[in-house]
Order: sequence, then C-alpha cells, then structure tokens
Amino acid sequence: MNTFNIPIELQQLVKAEQAYLYRAIPVKKEGLDIILKTDSNSLEALQSELNILLGFPLVLEKESTENINRLLSTNYRKSTSQTVSNINYSSDFLEKILINAKEIGSSDIHFEPYENNARVRFRLDGKLKEQFHINTEEYPIIVNKIKIRAQLDISEKRLPQDGRITVVTEYGDFDIRVSVLPTLHGEKIVLRILSKDTSHIELDALGFTEKELKTYLEGIKKPNGIVLISGPTGSGKTTTLYATLKRLNLSTTNILTVEDPIEYTLEGINQVQLKENIGLDFAATLRTFLRQDPDIIMVGEIRDVNTANMAIRAALTGHLVLSTIHTNSAWATISRLIDMGIPSFLIASTLNVSIAQRLVRKLCKTCKREKPISKESFPSGFSIPADLLLHFEAVGCEDCYHTGYAGRKAIYEILPIDKELATLIKNNQLSIENYIEEKQIFTLKKNATALIQNGTTSIDEVFSLLM
Repeated sequence: MNTFNIPIELQQLVKAEQAYLYRAIPVKKEGLDIILKTDSNSLEALQSELNILLGFPLVLEKESTENINRLLSTNYRKSTSQTVSNINYSSDFLEKILINAKEIGSSDIHFEPYENNARVRFRLDGKLKEQFHINTEEYPIIVNKIKIRAQLDISEKRLPQDGRITVVTEYGDFDIRVSVLPTLHGEKIVLRILSKDTSHIELDALGFTEKELKTYLEGIKKPNGIVLISGPTGSGKTTTLYATLKRLNLSTTNILTVEDPIEYTLEGINQVQLKENIGLDFAATLRTFLRQDPDIIMVGEIRDVNTANMAIRAALTGHLVLSTIHTNSAWATISRLIDMGIPSFLIASTLNVSIAQRLVRKLCKTCKREKPISKESFPSGFSIPADLLLHFEAVGCEDCYHTGYAGRKAIYEILPIDKELATLIKNNQLSIENYIEEKQIFTLKKNATALIQNGTTSIDEVFSLLM
C-alpha cells in the first residue's frame, strides 16, 4: 500500500470498535461502493454481516495481517476505558463525537467551519488530529445542538459565548466546557472535556524529581504565602494545582477555590465558578473569600493587577494562596509581577515558591530508535553535554498509533524563595544565572536535556526548551 492514512470521510463510516472487532477498514470509494480491506479468511460471511451492520454498499478485499494492523493503529484509537467503550452510541451524531472523544482520552474537541465543509479535530497527547468531516448544511444543526445543551443563545451568532454541558452515562458523568467563537464561515466551537475523577491525580506521580518534590512540599506546607505555577495553556498547571489541593485537603482546613472552569470536583473543598458577566471575577471573589475564614485559597489564574494585589493581600493576612500565571520560566513570573506594578519588597516577602512546567511526550518504548548525536539536531548555541553521545528518535508502531510517542510527562523548574533570593528580588536584580548555578537548580532546559539523555523523549519534542 502507498499510504496507511485513510481519508476522514471514509474513516468516520466505521467506528473504532467495529474496525478492531471485524478487522475491516474502509480505504476508498468506487462508484457507490465503499472498499474495505480485511485479513479475514471468511470474506463472504463477513460481507453479509457488515452489509447489515454498516448500512452502505461495500466490497471486501483481502489484505495482509501486517497491513491491516498498520491501518488500524494509524487511523483508529482504542478506548482508554473498558467500561466507557461498552456504551452504545446513540443515533445523535453529537453524542457519538462526545463519547468517542472521552473514550480515546481526548482533552479537547474542535468544531471548525470552512467554506465548503467543516471538520472535527480531537486533541490527543497535546496534538490535534482530524477525526470527522461534517457537511456545511449539517454544521449549523450541530452548532445549535451544542448551544442548546450548553444553555447558550442560539440566535446570537455575532458574539463569543461560553457555557457548560454535563454528559450523563451509565458508567459515569463528565463535564464539558463550551467556547463559541464567530469566524468567517460560521461559529467555531471548542469543547474542553473535564473529568470529575481525581483518583489518578497525585503529586508523587506528576513527574517531580525527589529533590523537586521535597522543595515544593516545603513551599506548600508554610501556613501563609503564595505558590505560583507558570506555563502555557495545556502544560498541566491545573493538574498540579489539584494534586496540591488533594495533599492539603484535611478536615481541619478550610479551602476555597475560584476557577474558570472548575475542571475537577474535590470532596471537602469549596469551589466557586467564575462568572465575569455578572461581576464575579477573580478579584471580587478573592475579596469575599477573605471574609469566609479560609486557611488555603486557590485562584485559577492571576490575569491582572487587581487579582495579583488581592492575592498578595491574602498572603499578608495569613493565608496560603495557590495560583497560576502565564510566563515562560519560574524567574519570569517574578518579573511579570513587577511589570504588573507589584512592589518587589511585597513579592519577596509573600512568594514561597515559583514553578514553571511543561508537558513532554514520551517516546514509545517499543519502537524508539537510537542514533548518534549530531550538532545539527540541536538549536544553534546549545552546549551539548560531553556525556551525551546518543539519543533516541520517534519511529512509530502499532503500540503508539504510529506517532512515535506514548503518554506524557511533566517537567518542572522550581525556584524556592529563600533569604538570598528574596534580597535579590528586593534589589530588583534581574539576572540570577549565577544564583541558579550556585544552588544547582534544575531549569526546564536542564530537565529537558536529562530526558534526552535517559531516552525518555526526543530532541524534536523538547527543541523549543533547549533554545
């Protein structure tokens, strides 16, 4: 076969569990017939069954087992949950998309309209993958169904809208955050799948090294102060925050959170959903929190100077404050707060620890391939460690759906604010390279290099962190 990637229009004719069960994959269309490849030896019996099951004219063609395995793993993902995969799809196409995304472990669903068609993409392991095509005539129907379920205004097509959907199934419930954006050819919708299950979220399993975890725990065990986690969207900041809250959640503490959205529900923690359209923003909610006798406060994100000032005020009055901020490094967080207008002496006296993090895809252990190091593989100016002689590259196999990667790992940069660093902050010292070297603090760059050295990830995956 020339290519193992089949067109989305054909791929969506057969569900993943059907393709794996019958080992039959639609590969092309000839006239009115859909040609399916299979390695079954009973073509006639299988064709009769598939004719009834799939409901379209089809022709089966024999293919080698090796090629069928490649076609399956390249185009279809198996369910990550045995229980969810047993749910029967409803006839509702939207319901099919939602459950399918949940099944295969997608974090986001993108509905995107264009001039001649619309597509649906799932975010899997941090990367977008095209899953469905929708006719332009049917797309507005899907949009309206989403809006109705999210309790949004279906007549408003000129302004962005945000909402929430709860999907209830026999095997569990999950929430979906809805964001609608008007574009040139219609409304683009992004659905973020929010899990209510926090059983898998533990600090020990996130990716901290032993030394980093010890430093972080010292920062969060202080009775007051601020703990800030930075990184771009999708870097795992919220997961780190929830794992931290789980560790701090005791019957003797009052924990309040304000979030947008509430991504996980935690028993024993008072969670508030942000509603900026009625004035319930981060700063206003924080102001109210201080009258609720809290021990620990979690603010979803520090977006502006008002929220930053309220967080500082809460820390100064004896509360532990956890939050996130969008910066590129742990030290850049401090620079960002100073740029916001927060006095450096207040930052020095309230910040316990500053963290930066990223999510890195791990190489598939089955197919990763060893190669000698070449300078051309690294960014210009990167100093290759003397003991880094070999690295691994992504190849692709059935186990990793031919992506070359399987799973992700968080890497951290943890900057504890000790007396020496507090003095540097008060003096507006912007360069701390010598301090980081002296204290042997592992930066994102160093941790990324370590993952290359031990064969966990590839140079391509962490290239931007090495610059």
